[in-house]
Amino acid sequence: MSDLDSEVLPLPPRYRFRDLLLGDQSFQSEDRVQVEFYVNENTFKERLKLFFIKNQRSSLRIRLFNFSLKLLTCLLYMVRVLLDDPALGIGWAPILWVERKMTLWVIQVIVAVISFLETMLLIYLSYKGNIWEQIFQVSFVLEMINTLPFIITIFWAPLRNLFIPVFLNCWLAKHALENMINDFHRAILRTQSAMFNQVLILFCTLLCLVFTGTCGIQHLERAGGNLSLLTSFYFCIVTFSTVGYGDVTPKIWPSQLLVVIMICVALVVLPLQFEELVYLWMERQKSGGNYSRHRAQTEKHVILCVSSLKIDLLMDFLNEFYAHPRLQDYYVVILCPTEMDIQVRRVLQIPLWSQRVIYLQGSALKDQDLMRAKMDNGEACFILSSRNEVDRTAADHQTILRAWAVKDFAPNCPLYVQILKPENKFHVKFADHVVCEEECKYALLALNCVCPATSTLITLLVHTSRGQEGQESPEQWQRTYGRCSGNEVYHVRMGDSKFFREYQGKSFTYAAFHAHKKYGVCLIGLKREDNKSILLNPGPRHTLAASDTCFYINITKEENSAFTFKQEESRRRGLVGPGRRQSSTRLPVHSIIASVGTVAMDLQNTECQLAQDGGGSKLAPPTENGSGSRRPSIAPVLELADSSALLPCDLLSDQSEDEMTPSDDEGLSVMEYVKGYPPNSPYIGSSPTLCHLLPVKAPFCCLRLDKGCKHNSYEDAKAYGFKNKLIIVSAETAGNGLYNFIVPLRAYYRSRKELNPIVLLLDNKPDHHFLEAICYFPMVYYMEGSVDNLDSLLQCGIIYADNLVVVDKESTMSAEEDYMADAKTIVNVQTMFRLFPSLSITTELTHPSNMRFMQFRAKDSYSLALSKLEKRERENGSNLAFMFRLPFAAGRVFSISMLDTLLYQSFVKDYMISITRLLLGLDTTPGSGYLCAMKIAEDDLWIGTYGRLFQKLCSSSSEIPIGIYRTQSHVFTSESQVSVTMEDCEDTREVKGPWGVRVGTGGGSTHGQHVGSSDPAEHPLLRRKSLQWARRLSRKSPKHAGRAAERTSQQQLSLCRRSERQELSELVKNRMKHLGLPTTGYDEMNDHQNTLSYVLINPPPDTRLEPSDIVYLIRCDPLAHVASSPESGRRNKLASCNPETREETQL
Repeated sequence: MSDLDSEVLPLPPRYRFRDLLLGDQSFQSEDRVQVEFYVNENTFKERLKLFFIKNQRSSLRIRLFNFSLKLLTCLLYMVRVLLDDPALGIGWAPILWVERKMTLWVIQVIVAVISFLETMLLIYLSYKGNIWEQIFQVSFVLEMINTLPFIITIFWAPLRNLFIPVFLNCWLAKHALENMINDFHRAILRTQSAMFNQVLILFCTLLCLVFTGTCGIQHLERAGGNLSLLTSFYFCIVTFSTVGYGDVTPKIWPSQLLVVIMICVALVVLPLQFEELVYLWMERQKSGGNYSRHRAQTEKHVILCVSSLKIDLLMDFLNEFYAHPRLQDYYVVILCPTEMDIQVRRVLQIPLWSQRVIYLQGSALKDQDLMRAKMDNGEACFILSSRNEVDRTAADHQTILRAWAVKDFAPNCPLYVQILKPENKFHVKFADHVVCEEECKYALLALNCVCPATSTLITLLVHTSRGQEGQESPEQWQRTYGRCSGNEVYHVRMGDSKFFREYQGKSFTYAAFHAHKKYGVCLIGLKREDNKSILLNPGPRHTLAASDTCFYINITKEENSAFTFKQEESRRRGLVGPGRRQSSTRLPVHSIIASVGTVAMDLQNTECQLAQDGGGSKLAPPTENGSGSRRPSIAPVLELADSSALLPCDLLSDQSEDEMTPSDDEGLSVMEYVKGYPPNSPYIGSSPTLCHLLPVKAPFCCLRLDKGCKHNSYEDAKAYGFKNKLIIVSAETAGNGLYNFIVPLRAYYRSRKELNPIVLLLDNKPDHHFLEAICYFPMVYYMEGSVDNLDSLLQCGIIYADNLVVVDKESTMSAEEDYMADAKTIVNVQTMFRLFPSLSITTELTHPSNMRFMQFRAKDSYSLALSKLEKRERENGSNLAFMFRLPFAAGRVFSISMLDTLLYQSFVKDYMISITRLLLGLDTTPGSGYLCAMKIAEDDLWIGTYGRLFQKLCSSSSEIPIGIYRTQSHVFTSESQVSVTMEDCEDTREVKGPWGVRVGTGGGSTHGQHVGSSDPAEHPLLRRKSLQWARRLSRKSPKHAGRAAERTSQQQLSLCRRSERQELSELVKNRMKHLGLPTTGYDEMNDHQNTLSYVLINPPPDTRLEPSDIVYLIRCDPLAHVASSPESGRRNKLASCNPETREETQL
């Protein structure tokens, strides 16, 4: 046993670790087997096939050589004909025999032998078992006819002068050319154009027919008229073109028979070729062909990718894109998977667009179509979602795939993506610019409730206009409104700016005021060179540097402005003396483009302190006061911030007064609110915003407004006893975008006194995730109901609401007929407009052109005049033709498609999306201000002008005003002006005398006074007698009618309207009684139809302030510089920086 153990055999080499490390040659050679692949290609036949057929480049060379040989044979035939001298006379000998020189014969024999050998080799290589299929090919038969006779003449000399139809080689040359083109496209790996191939085939067919007929007739006529090649060619052209002069005709029957055969062949072959060509041309027109690579390398172009292209979207894009001067030389390539619409085709045939817009039918998911559009050479790619789809989530998914495909194909091409749902935004974060429709839409609608007409303000800012709209109108408000609508946001480096470089080292507030005073530009923000974040109104503590990028609002950018130096004066003169105004020569530089004129400012001496009660002021009091007291003067704006004089806004520490002195009549226990970030975000990618929150989340049962629970028994809005007016939002579903409606209204910078209760009127019950996201926000409720149900509106507290927002429903965004998607929404809003005339209703529409139906009055001549004005502005090429519609000007209607220009403008202004999101409160940057509003009361009219208000705000609270929302009564004009009659726009509750004289008009106030029993509509007998009197008066002769007839018509209409209003009022009250709701709130509702409202962006400094003006402000970030605010600065409303004492959002 021990012997066996001692004789253990060593391990084989493959199992020894040493051999594995050092290597064992015997092991390696033992297991290795050499395997040869592609053995078949090692054979002689396969190598020849690879060279002549399979290899693209070598086969291309072979076909090019073959094509050259065929052309050479045709050329040799023509040389032989020219050298030939046939004997005159009629017979078959000149047809069968020709004179062929020895040198020419040798060359033709050599070419024939080469062609024969090449043909036989290709037949051998392409043989697949059926030899007859190869033999009976037309090309093989022609080759044999043109080569075998020459080979035979080598061995039989008498046949060397035999006629051989070598001119038939032209058809072989045509076949070789087609194969050569195909190999050429395969060799360069480029997709061939079917249209190019078809045109080439047609041209070659025509050429071969003409050449065959010319040579055949010339040869046959050797036995007849002895025609030359040129005469034969002339005859063929005249014959094939169906002209037929008859001066040249064939003389013998063989040539006549050949002509008949050629005409029959042409009648059969050419129509087939033309049919194929026309079909390809029509398909090319549908698909759009290709964008030239040479043009892509020499010219600049952008690509527009859409699911379906509508005429409105196309015109919005083209008008906005080509509104910028430096984009005039760009091409626009449209890549769309659907066939071109008839209206789009008609527009693209206009010379203005046909030279710059190219439509390609294709998909962005195919590299072939992206190559056709030359995506890799594009300056930018715009990917737009189809908002008219029923399933908007599916539309977003298509947009995401398009963005991924473009990024994969052309990673260096800048992407501009439009997304619909906010939860899908993070999928396209890699794009250079992204606009989420629902985020912007809901934030804009929310700001509309606290800052009136924010939708109009933002829409005008993101549209390109020169401010020429409405300048031919006879009405002053239209001219002012149109001129101010031309203001846009521009940027300039401060060190290179004539507007701002003199304020280097000064505070931001100082630069903003003096730039507006001197040049009429409104400085709203800046960006540091070392920081990518844009700061809106960073405050007086921010000192300007030469490297800062300034963002300002003006009619045009600084580069396009002309400056006129009126008088060179020293800029360091002292301020104006007491009791004197600043003269026009005080301003050395004026901007002609801005057209702001001379600004008169009342400034104090620097020794004066901030006025508290008007003491020491040198300004004369307003004349309407009737008193000798002088109004307070305005402190100058300091060059650098003075911490002792500056009153910073501290919203985090300024809530003590609001919380410790609750209202006694509130009837509810005061709940402590906390400031923090919402713990539950409904989707990924939402920007965190500091908000007012509940310390403990509310139970889901308490969020239901119309149903009580174990925590409270309230079942209607009246029972809650809200102190502020309600904000009602009507939506189809509680989508994630609705979260962005709540956040701006609960932002930390809004005072607790300003928080309005929010009621969500939803068609469908919200899901658990949405309720989890909103349960921390105070005074946010929901209710199931529809906007077209009167009971639902009354239960959600519409009579206690100031604002109602009607969101466009996704299920109605698509309709069989275009522009009918808004039909239900418009009719429902019109009904609410009749039932609740004092309610501020903001409506979202799918199509902006449908806004003309909002608050529609069929016999209103003023609306008719505005319609004519809109058509005239559209004919003049305005991009904002709809701006004069009263609902849009007042901010009562909005369409998200009007914000498509925000994405288009980002190609030139890459900062526009960031600034818009900061204004809407979607993004919060530390140190950046926010948009708010402030109402001008009667006590504030002592300021006088917008320029003085600018100074007052900059000096006291460091706020930057950017515009005015103005409400004024209708002005009656003559018949020659735009406004002919205003009967449908008057206050329907005002009392008129027997001749239409108004009693107790409301003036410019937004709230008329309720008239009691003096209303004729409340007395049926008086109403009947008034109508009879109106009829008798209307029967008078025309010479006595005149103004009396017009007044009678107005009174009759007024009486009819009062009757209609009374019926509607009774209907609403009966429904409220049926639901057990008190009717007192509805009795207090008034009508506002005698007023119109509009937005003035960056008005001139000398614009007079009017009562009820609402000023748009960019207020400093209250968290940027926290300090204690002295109580002594709160006596004057405008002198205080505390937002709680301003009531800027209380309209």
